[in-house]
Amino acid sequence: MAQSKQMTVTDLLHELEGGNRAALEELFPLIYAELRTLARRQRRRWRGDSTLNTTALVHEAYVKLVGQKRLEARSRTHFFALAAKTMRHILCNYARDRLRQKRGGDLRRLTLADIDAIPENLVISEEQSQILVALDGALQQLEKEDKGLSEIVECRFFGAMSIADTAAALGLSAATVKRHWALARAWLYREMRERAAG
Repeated sequence: MAQSKQMTVTDLLHELEGGNRAALEELFPLIYAELRTLARRQRRRWRGDSTLNTTALVHEAYVKLVGQKRLEARSRTHFFALAAKTMRHILCNYARDRLRQKRGGDLRRLTLADIDAIPENLVISEEQSQILVALDGALQQLEKEDKGLSEIVECRFFGAMSIADTAAALGLSAATVKRHWALARAWLYREMRERAAG
């Protein structure tokens, strides 16, 4: 690994996937700043208790990602798509825990205005944890029905990736991502509206 100073993130991911755990030492400094940016975007959507701050989210996501027996990241953009998904799971679990602590409390019902804000420009306070939990439930259902659409939502909403970056991460054309993004948003709107009504 003496020559690996010249290795790219993608090269190091391939080394890691091939079983070379030493690649982790070189990978983390190369991706840390971008993981922090991704985590900061996610944290900006969550207002309230700061026990799960940006740094904690980065570290927890990184540990989960590299702790997998096999990290199947095909490229740098694909790795960040996986990181966005991991951060989503961490934040949704955190929101669920907060809701459990309030069990029996006076939780606000979701409104159509809340749903209209999904999946763009959504900021969630601690009191609105159920929005994030409902979105996560809807995404899990979407993943069962159409994994491709759910991956696009992961990249665009949770990863804050551009259309071009999403296309690169998923191996699709930009036009396909644009079409499927619109379709996924419509599906989420319908699904979350039904959840809110039920």
